[in-house]
Amino acid sequence: MSAAYARPDTRAMTCAQTQALIKSDHAAVLTTGPNTYDRFVRQFGNECDWPEVPVSTAVPTKDGGCRVYRCEEPINLPD
Repeated sequence: MSAAYARPDTRAMTCAQTQALIKSDHAAVLTTGPNTYDRFVRQFGNECDWPEVPVSTAVPTKDGGCRVYRCEEPINLPD
């Protein structure tokens, strides 16, 4: 019998706490809403699988919107 692992919820943390958690763990899966979660990473690191790159996004925190990064495939612009 195993207990369910509770993901940290960005809505219960300040922006600084959220960013510090991601920075210290290099990557973290965080709850961002009642039914939403995602994996967030450091801006400069190798936590994304190629060809994905860290892309800036906002998550809700106790003190407002907070800029963090998640892995996404880069947008290919025409030459």
